[in-house]
Amino acid sequence: MRLLVGLVLGALALIGAAAGFVYSGVYDIAATDQHTAPVFWLLKTAMRRGVIHHARDIDAPALGDPAQVALGRALYDDQCIRCHGAPGVAPEPFALGLRPLPANLANTGIEWPAPQLYWTIKHGLKLTAMPAWGFRLRDDELWAIVAYVQRLPYESPKAYREVRLRARAESLRRAAPREGDERPRSDPLQATTGDPVRGRHVMQQHGCIACHEIPGIVGASAPVGPPLDRMAMHSFIGGVLENTPQNMVRWLRAPEQFVPDGAMPNLGVPERDARDMAAYLATLR
Repeated sequence: MRLLVGLVLGALALIGAAAGFVYSGVYDIAATDQHTAPVFWLLKTAMRRGVIHHARDIDAPALGDPAQVALGRALYDDQCIRCHGAPGVAPEPFALGLRPLPANLANTGIEWPAPQLYWTIKHGLKLTAMPAWGFRLRDDELWAIVAYVQRLPYESPKAYREVRLRARAESLRRAAPREGDERPRSDPLQATTGDPVRGRHVMQQHGCIACHEIPGIVGASAPVGPPLDRMAMHSFIGGVLENTPQNMVRWLRAPEQFVPDGAMPNLGVPERDARDMAAYLATLR
């Protein structure tokens, strides 16, 4: 019994010490310096083990087809080079100021298996600047980036520059939205039913928490826009549209059509995402 009491008291003391350390503000959170070695090790190890765990059941398709690699190179050039650089190309200055610093992917392309690369690209990584691309790129595009990252360590700077110029136009043409694609930006409204569970995730991925307080979603909680609690009980959307599922989808996709001078920006929300977001907002009563 004394041992149990001692363990409980010891645990409470550790929790109290940790809370005191956090609230003291003494830990250096400035991005001008790296984390301390123990904190960096903890973050890196948690990240690496988490990726290995979550990617364990993913089966990679066949990778390495020249057209697939070309598409991946073009997408990498569009989306990844700013933070990770490329053969002979430095990251953008803002990326050099990030902590942790984004990795040079030449070594990653050799050491990380394809399923782990795919999971990381699709889901992103908390506590880093690595975003989740799963809501912005098709699955075949994600695998194309994986194929190129695996090819990247063996591409010289000269070859990268030459191939980059030749492949860019053709690969981006292949990446353009096609009929049936889930990412159209201006097609007519086709449906209004959605998945509220997915909609909660989509709300996060489109950055809604940056301006709105949203029940159930953790974030900055900056009161720039109105809070979205009880949104389903509001009579109007933006003060101009009757609050119906159809109108919510229209508002989320093109708010400037209804309030041209409003602060709500057009986020380029695809129809499926808008339907799911509307379904989630309809649960807020």
